[in-house]
Parts: sequence; C-alpha cells; structure tokens
Amino acid sequence: MNRRLLVILALLAVTFAILTGVAVRRGVLAPKPETATVGGPFQLVDQTGRKVDQGVLKGRWSAVFFGFTNCPDACPTTLFALGQAEKQLGPKASDFQTVFISVDPARDTPRQLATYLSTDAFPKHVMGLTGAPAQVDAVAKAYHVYYQKASSGSSYNVDHTTFTYLMNPRGRFACVIPYNQTPQQIAAHVEAAMANGDDAESC
Repeated sequence: MNRRLLVILALLAVTFAILTGVAVRRGVLAPKPETATVGGPFQLVDQTGRKVDQGVLKGRWSAVFFGFTNCPDACPTTLFALGQAEKQLGPKASDFQTVFISVDPARDTPRQLATYLSTDAFPKHVMGLTGAPAQVDAVAKAYHVYYQKASSGSSYNVDHTTFTYLMNPRGRFACVIPYNQTPQQIAAHVEAAMANGDDAESC
C-alpha cells in the first residue's frame, strides 16, 4: 500500500471520528439507556405555572422529549412528527400525550412554553415542563439525557439528546423512539406498545 493511499485512509478515519463525535453530542448516536433505569421522580412546573411531579405520566402513554423553544431544528421537527402521529392514532390518541421538558430553563418560562406549544402543527395533547436549573438537571439525569449550552449571548444554542422516551400509563419506560422517525413510524411504536399492554418494556 503506497504512502498516498495511507494518508487518504488516515484522513478518512479522522473525519469519521469527528462526525461520530458530533452525532453523539447531538444525541443522534448516543447509546440507548438501560431500560430499568429510565425515568424517576421529578418536581417541575407546567406551562400554566402549576407545580407537577412524575404523576403527570400516569394514566396515559407519554412521549417524553427534552428540548427547548429556541431550538432551530430537532425540537420543532420532533414535535411536528408527534403531532401528526397523534392524528394517526385516531381514537387511541385520547390515551396518548406528549411531554416536552425544557433543557433551557433560563429562557423557557411557563408562558414561553405555552406560546410555543400552541402551534397548530404540534400535538394537541401536549404538556410543557420547566423548572429551576437543579430541577431540570435532576430529571435529565433520571432519563440519561445529555444537554449543554453550546454558545454564548442571548441567542445561544443548547446541544441535547434527541431521543423520545415512550412511558407507559404506569409512568414506566416502554421504549426509545429514535430521532427523525416519520409520523407513521412513531404511531407504529405507540400502537405496538399499547397492544402489548402497560407492563411492556419494549415496542
């Protein structure tokens, strides 16, 4: 193997490593969490200003997604897909909700969440949650969610995990819905979980 070819292969390897690292930072290639340890107690505030805890996950299948209202791509894309999936569930949608947890509590006040989540294309059955930084950090750790402020200034970005966590009506983990799924794929995950019952830990 000549020297030029070795150099090209080395450059390709470095490029792949960099791209993989970026994907992990954004949550796209992050390892899936252990099913037995996903979720847990939390204390947050919803978009109406009401104090809530993990009890809001009881009684319905919940698609839990971590993001922020100034998110340029992953958050609106995921919420739009969840909104379309909700429509595809038909009557079953009454047993399904989306829970959007902000990883940017400094800017995402309850009022900001209420305004953002009122977008017609987003799910109708949606709850926005925020809280003090320590409270947000605690719930993120419970779900093994990565997030980190990525820039400075008032228009900063936040890198974060982009998985959606489907929780059963007992508030227990059912499965991970990968990022960039179509509404049809999301609805299929939810319907499979519903068919397996609320004791299922996969879908």
